[in-house]
Amino acid sequence: MRVLVVDDERALADLVTAGLARQAMAVDTAYRGDDADELLSVNDYDVVVLDRDLPGLHGDVVVRRVAERGGGTRILMLTAAGDLTDRVAGLENGADDYLAKPFEYPELVARVRALGRRAAPASPPVLRSGDLVLDVARHTATRGGRDLGLSTKELMVLEVLLAADGRIVSAEDLLEKVWDVNIDPFTNAVRVTVSKLRRKLGAPDPITTVPGRGYRL
Repeated sequence: MRVLVVDDERALADLVTAGLARQAMAVDTAYRGDDADELLSVNDYDVVVLDRDLPGLHGDVVVRRVAERGGGTRILMLTAAGDLTDRVAGLENGADDYLAKPFEYPELVARVRALGRRAAPASPPVLRSGDLVLDVARHTATRGGRDLGLSTKELMVLEVLLAADGRIVSAEDLLEKVWDVNIDPFTNAVRVTVSKLRRKLGAPDPITTVPGRGYRL
């Protein structure tokens, strides 16, 4: 899942970003509304965690521009605790859900995951292909009952490949869905991660490389 966290409280934004990254999400961060709008214009996000009161461009404007662009991006608006006016305004401008500050981290994760399921065709919490099983919520993968001990990036790549259900997934798509905006577009990170994943999956190798196009299970 690709997520954008936007909040001018840098400490909070960085904390949320780090927490969601530990949940096997690819997360970008912005501290201003105009910076968020620029990122949204060039990247496809499943969910945006968005503070309403932002410098540069108000959160309401960011929400409206997301709606104008179309697509499946879902928005979780952060509002002041108990401020009904903020909550109503955010929802009327196009936000999909709201969460009042201060909030509990487990609830934030649950709401982001719920919105992520709405942003794309729903996939089951457990993905399977033959004897290969990935439990998305628990961040575990097994093959023939053996724990594979995958890293976070390996789990995320495997999830994208399993969710594709046999369709080819390009290296560019993997970069978009698994790595954040800071990744070098010319990096060999995809090839290296797929290579490590293959070694841990063992024989027979379930990943097929389609020359010039990408990978598929």
